[in-house]
Amino acid sequence: MKITSFEIENVKRVRTVAYEPTQNGLTIIGGNNNQGKTSILDAIAWALGGNKYAPNSPQFDGSALPPHIKLTLDNGLIVERKGKNSELYVTDPTGQKYGQKLLDSFVSQLALDLPKFLNMTDKEKADVLLKIIGVGDQLAAIDKEVNGVYNKRQAFYPIVTSKQKYADELPSYPDAPEQPVSAVELIQKNEAILARNGENRKKRENLDKLIRDHADQIQRVEYCKQRLAAAQADLTLAENTLEDLEHDIEIAQKTVEELVDESTDEITAQLHDIDQINAKVRANQAKEAAQDEALMYCSQYNFMSARLDELRKSRYELLKSAKLPLPDLSIEDGCLTYRGKKWNDMSGSDQLIVATSIVKCLNPQCQFVLMDKLEQMDLKTLKTFCEWLKNEGLQVIATRVSTGDECQIIIEDGMIKPAETKQAFAAPMKDWRK
Repeated sequence: MKITSFEIENVKRVRTVAYEPTQNGLTIIGGNNNQGKTSILDAIAWALGGNKYAPNSPQFDGSALPPHIKLTLDNGLIVERKGKNSELYVTDPTGQKYGQKLLDSFVSQLALDLPKFLNMTDKEKADVLLKIIGVGDQLAAIDKEVNGVYNKRQAFYPIVTSKQKYADELPSYPDAPEQPVSAVELIQKNEAILARNGENRKKRENLDKLIRDHADQIQRVEYCKQRLAAAQADLTLAENTLEDLEHDIEIAQKTVEELVDESTDEITAQLHDIDQINAKVRANQAKEAAQDEALMYCSQYNFMSARLDELRKSRYELLKSAKLPLPDLSIEDGCLTYRGKKWNDMSGSDQLIVATSIVKCLNPQCQFVLMDKLEQMDLKTLKTFCEWLKNEGLQVIATRVSTGDECQIIIEDGMIKPAETKQAFAAPMKDWRK
């Protein structure tokens, strides 16, 4: 729905104004201060929005006639406020009459009161956008989890770094055994070696005895040979005994030759250095435990980082799949953004484009917006905004403290100044997005 014409009499500072605004694009009502420009917008808002938009002193000062407003809409409706009580009359081309309820169904309240949107906080603007695209609850849930995971990860970061630093600074002894050395085990091993060495000593002593016996037996054999005739029986016995001894000596000799005494030097050294060795072992164990703990915290930190990436991707996909009023329009950290910039960082034209797009989407049937005080915009920005309105098929009726060529009409003393009706920005312009 757009406004095809408006006729206003005796409303605030307006004496009488009748005009057909541009359907696609920007209609600027110009003039100096206190001439009735804003009164035109107030009258249109009153006619369409109801008595909540009624001025405190609606009647033109000094006029005996009551206010009269007549709007013709492109859907064929005629909206009037007239009479002593400024009653509302809404009629269609067939003469059928309606009331304020019908107007409320297709007129956006923010289209009548754009400053209400412009003066909202960043969060309130974002909430309006979320209401339009219908993903507010989902986005809030994701943002809540993102903030929770992010804050938890941030809390983990100093722990991770301190744990890793602590682990790195602990001493390490590569030459130390993995487990502490037991003095009892070392003593037992030492005693076992001494016992085996004792057995070896006994075997050596036995060999020495056998050798002595062998020598003795040789002497005896010699003695017996001298008495061979008389002691042949003793000789035979002695020779047999000698053979047995030689056999035993051979066996004992082989056994002794294979014996190797074990050294106790290493165990003795370990017993001597046991406290120092175990200190190194405990230091290595402490370092390993600290490294394991640091690795655990690092793993949790990396997990939270991955979860943040997943949540941010889900958030991006959610907004990407939503039907946003404008490309590059989004919500970041609970604030509305456009082309990556928050509201206060946007240009004036971008702010108006964003606001108009959101107002339009709140009620797609409403294709117009009223804007007051565009004098803060330079002509280049106005042209950019006007071209965008034309491309979008939107109608904006605005006021500007100016009497320049950018204004379609000039209001002076509550009326259109004669011979000042203009067609601003009539020449075609290049695409403002390029």
